[in-house]
Amino acid sequence: MPVRPRRYERQRGSGVRPIAELMPEIGRTAFRKFGFIQSSVVTRWPEIVGARHARVCAPESIRFPPGEKTDGILQLVVVPAHAPLISHVIPEIIERVNRFFGYKAVAKVKLRQGAVKPPQPKEAPTAPPSLRPIPIELGESLRDIGDPELRAVLESLARNLSAKEEDPST
Repeated sequence: MPVRPRRYERQRGSGVRPIAELMPEIGRTAFRKFGFIQSSVVTRWPEIVGARHARVCAPESIRFPPGEKTDGILQLVVVPAHAPLISHVIPEIIERVNRFFGYKAVAKVKLRQGAVKPPQPKEAPTAPPSLRPIPIELGESLRDIGDPELRAVLESLARNLSAKEEDPST
């Protein structure tokens, strides 16, 4: 009786990984393809050069000599009206980028005029409901409640009601 080869079956469930684990690898590959060693140069550009310059210029790529990771050329997109200003602060930009990397990664900057998408402002975090103040008239009446769990639920309800009264859109 001949031995039949077993059909290959993939193990189920063992190869599942959260998407959060995969994204850095995917992003790193895409950024390297376009000349960025670290994606954080793009994401942290306003911190590197300052908000004023980040509104009018953005990094496109960093090109290094073959086999090297130093003395690269940083390609910047600049709003056309601001190109003369940025050309005067190129030494400062080189210094800040190199300070960010921790070594002399960039030796030269090339400018290309074009549209620059301004950095998105970070939203101010709102206080969680547990930190919002309780209205004085409701807070006085809630102090007499002996059950701490019931008091916490009623305080939460009071906070939410006061927040809805302050917000006329709801």
